[in-house]
Amino acid sequence: MPTIPASTKASLIQRLSGHARRNWPQVAGVHVRYHGQFAYVTVELTDGERLPLMRLRYGGSAHRWGTAIHTASTNDYENQVWFTGTTEEAFDLVCDLKLSPRTS
Repeated sequence: MPTIPASTKASLIQRLSGHARRNWPQVAGVHVRYHGQFAYVTVELTDGERLPLMRLRYGGSAHRWGTAIHTASTNDYENQVWFTGTTEEAFDLVCDLKLSPRTS
């Protein structure tokens, strides 16, 4: 089980925060907590509500992650084996499902 390096942790939060600022005006902040090979991504909305979005599984590279979408009904994460893309694309996918439309 690979551990997420500090440099990858820093770049992940920078990339997701910058992406959210540019594309998701209803997102006031992106928060990431780490546990082993997982990064748990939560957004803070402009009204102060915090919404768990997804869990990323580190695949040994800053550009290789597995994605699991948070499901409110079970308060758990569903692995998305069909999804292949960047962490920013995963962020957009989950925000498209859980938030109102984004800006272009």
